[in-house]
Amino acid sequence: MDSSAKRATAFGLLAILLWSTSVGLLRSISEHFGPVGGAALIYTVSAVCLCLARGLPKIREIPTRYLWIGGGLFVSYEICLALAIGLAHNRSQSLELGMINYLWPSLTILLALFINQQRSNLWLWPGLALSLAGIVQVMKGDGDWSVLQMWHNILDNPLAYSLAFAAALIWALYCNITRRWSDGKNGVSLFFCATALVLWVKFAFVNEAPIHFTLPATLQLLFMGASTALAYSAWNHGIQRGNMTLLATASYFTPVLSALIASLWLGLHPGWGFWQGVSMVVGGSLLCWLATRRYG
Repeated sequence: MDSSAKRATAFGLLAILLWSTSVGLLRSISEHFGPVGGAALIYTVSAVCLCLARGLPKIREIPTRYLWIGGGLFVSYEICLALAIGLAHNRSQSLELGMINYLWPSLTILLALFINQQRSNLWLWPGLALSLAGIVQVMKGDGDWSVLQMWHNILDNPLAYSLAFAAALIWALYCNITRRWSDGKNGVSLFFCATALVLWVKFAFVNEAPIHFTLPATLQLLFMGASTALAYSAWNHGIQRGNMTLLATASYFTPVLSALIASLWLGLHPGWGFWQGVSMVVGGSLLCWLATRRYG
């Protein structure tokens, strides 16, 4: 890689670090402001930060397919993830749903085979299988496992689980489409404004308690809004100009850091089964790396 590609890849890695704080903060903020109200506030702060730092892009300069399809995927992902974690019945379930979202790195590489003609060898498939098995292990925890029992767990909160799985697939699509259709243009600040607008419209039609600000909740909100804005701006730059295969593979390690930070922040103590599942997801990343590293 040349120096500009290395810098872009470094920005992508910074985004992964910042994203690792998101699950715990999303849950904490949603507990105070509500699932929809909290998400709307987060993306409003992020949109303001991005507009102040970068300004809004000129719509006419953004490729039409990237603007509408990529933008629609971006908005859908943000809403799905925020609401999935916010709608969890408890903090432990929110951690589990956050880990389901981390299927997106393996799905990114899988979809890259068809969208961006990424080449790989047969090690890709065991890697993907191990990542999926890791998510199953995360959902199982330390208890006994059966398909029926897992199905009952999902039926306990079908909307939240559906949103988490949808988020993983949507973001994988967005990453590949951005690479293929953006022509180096960055629509993140515009997409954040659209996300905030959609969430405020939704907030007007849901039955949530009025928003009440306290100092601790406000500080969390400001930190997450600013860090989210920086993370997505850095990620968009990374996947446009850096090594997307490296970034997608490195992002496999996000679940470990994310689960650790969220557990500490939310006061959770996941059992060995949970951490074993997270480790399996990371192990899948290593196999996927073996499958794609020759092809850049």
